Amino acid sequence: MLAAVVPFALETGLVQARGDTTTLRVLTRNTGTLSDIEVCTPGKHIEYAGTARIDGVPGTSAPINISFLDTAGSVCGSLLPTGHIVDRFDEVEVTCIDNGMPVVIISAADMGVTGYESRDALNANAALKKRIESIRLQAGPKMNLGDVAKLVVPKMCLVAKPRTGGHISTRTFIPHDCHAAVGVLGAVTVATAAVLPGSVAHRCAVVPPGVNKSISVEHPSGEFTVVLGMNPSNPSQVVRAALLRTARLIMRGEVYIPESGEVIR
Repeated sequence: MLAAVVPFALETGLVQARGDTTTLRVLTRNTGTLSDIEVCTPGKHIEYAGTARIDGVPGTSAPINISFLDTAGSVCGSLLPTGHIVDRFDEVEVTCIDNGMPVVIISAADMGVTGYESRDALNANAALKKRIESIRLQAGPKMNLGDVAKLVVPKMCLVAKPRTGGHISTRTFIPHDCHAAVGVLGAVTVATAAVLPGSVAHRCAVVPPGVNKSISVEHPSGEFTVVLGMNPSNPSQVVRAALLRTARLIMRGEVYIPESGEVIR
């Protein structure tokens, strides 16, 4: 949805294009986070056609680059809302983390699976899903989220060593069913955990060197790359996260309301 905000603003005249590319700063009010979103606007018109592709999304389109600014703790209040890199619930070690999305990260092996299973296979594993939900219900209050029984957060992510050329393999439950891919901010948070020494994710991640790290997060339908900017004076601190998205105009319409305001059923 965030990727569609700037195209919508341009389409509706809320803002004007600024050249062949237009970058606008967007405030996400429910979390208070800021992001710089860059779209293609050749001739000062929004461009949807292009060659950018995302695993799990059909077709290709023009790239939309999103740089998230200061997302740490945007929902839970801090990057590590429990105050620990590792917590233990039901005798299973987890990392509770929020870099734009509250996520509980668990080693797939600790849950009796490989982490490479298909989405359908994991969704059919009732015993696994019951264990995951038990951990989720315990982690929620510890992450400052309160009773999460009726909430979709925290997301639950099983991690394993990468096996298709990425940096970490994931299977994400939102909250009770395995996702076909991985959510945008969920991927940012998992990538952040992967570069955090001592975390459950870091134990199985292959972390590339450098201040700017491209972290490829493997998921059931492909991979999702997150570019993390690290603090040069504190190499384990993430200060910026950028990623690629796409969007396109699907439909446009008008609804006419009677002058009387009468609701017609």
